[in-house]
Amino acid sequence: MQQRLLERLPFPLTAGQKAAALEINRDMDSHFPMARLLQGDVGSGKTLVSFLAGLKAVEGGGQVALLAPTELLARQHAETAARLLEPLGLRIAFLSGSLKAPTRSRLLKALAAGEIDLVAGTHALFSEDVAYRQLSLAVVDEQHRFGVLQRQAIMAKGQVPETPAESGRMDGRAFPPDLLMMSATPIPRSLALTVFGDLDVSVIRDMPPGRKAVRTHLARESNAKKVYDFVRQELSKGHQAYFVYPLIEGGDESDLKDAVSMSQRLAKEVFPSFPLALLHSKVDEEKKRRIMDDFRRGDIKILAATSVVEVGVDVPNASCMVIEHAERFGLSALHQLRGRVGRGDAQSYCFLVYADNYTEDAKTRLIVMLENTDGFVIAEEDLKLRGPGQIAGLEQSGYLKLGIADPVRDAAELARARVDAFAMLEADPGLELPENRRVAELLQRAPPFADVGT
Repeated sequence: MQQRLLERLPFPLTAGQKAAALEINRDMDSHFPMARLLQGDVGSGKTLVSFLAGLKAVEGGGQVALLAPTELLARQHAETAARLLEPLGLRIAFLSGSLKAPTRSRLLKALAAGEIDLVAGTHALFSEDVAYRQLSLAVVDEQHRFGVLQRQAIMAKGQVPETPAESGRMDGRAFPPDLLMMSATPIPRSLALTVFGDLDVSVIRDMPPGRKAVRTHLARESNAKKVYDFVRQELSKGHQAYFVYPLIEGGDESDLKDAVSMSQRLAKEVFPSFPLALLHSKVDEEKKRRIMDDFRRGDIKILAATSVVEVGVDVPNASCMVIEHAERFGLSALHQLRGRVGRGDAQSYCFLVYADNYTEDAKTRLIVMLENTDGFVIAEEDLKLRGPGQIAGLEQSGYLKLGIADPVRDAAELARARVDAFAMLEADPGLELPENRRVAELLQRAPPFADVGT
């Protein structure tokens, strides 16, 4: 089935996609459940690799759950899966909390009966009333948007086959589904788990051919008119633009621009000749879908929004991203938002518009974005700024106090130590050999880990 999909694609996989797909296939063929993190910059083709993994799971008789943090992204995944995978015979469904009761009831019955092969959805995928006939692969997209316990909840939905012959895995042992987590910007928690935990990592470092790097510019709020003039030129060429704001609506005491009031100003005063729409988290889901469909078709030229467009929006004709009050956004959000443009053949631009009263941390973040387009470099800088969070806990940022090591400075040493630890457990799972007894004693004296679920 994987080969049939590849033959249908109008383009070849990149070297990074091929390598990641081979690593995932090897994991899924092993006698142990996969626990793999797929890292790749925005637009590198991670979703296609996850679809290849899904085909392998379905071909083996299992089901696939593709978990996304927003209904916008989940719906896009479902639509893309329907376009690429339904012609191969897969049965695709979309599940979210906004589905009406009769539709939801029919879908849940089909899911439990095994009549759905791949379901894309939001947190609804691990609701209490959702059951799978045989969930064998869980894909968690934008995994940093989910808590540890939420990832654990989707894994708990996996149903182990009745006999070892059905599972093809080790005698009578109960295994969770294979787990594939995806991240466009590796975050501190992910890096910490990669170094200290039991995740394997696949990295897609190359981009599809023809993509041009997005040109990033910093602009003071007082120079916003120059930004607007440039965007107007791009719109006149037939392109589209995003304007992103930190707030939906402003309060009496807030001096921040907000999406609602600015959408009115942009439509009436700045760009009266170009159709504009407003999108934020309070917009009804059905209206969101209509707005995004119109934006993809080009009927809407300007989208004024909050960070709701941070993930799951793919409009190749959009060439301008304007982020107002960019000093208020974190590095991960800025990188994701910039990744909404540059998805077509045209040169694209990102304008980080900042106010005068920014902090030193904000200044550092803006400079990092100006000087770097590589998501992995940005992730390292984010790690330095925010700290890696707890290794054995639920906090995902903050300062980690280790007695000896520094996760940033000593990353190479920590990675080597991880390899040695795995080799030790492979040779002596119970740590019973004389040379390993000291390690066993130290582990017994160590405080218990928090419920991290991975």
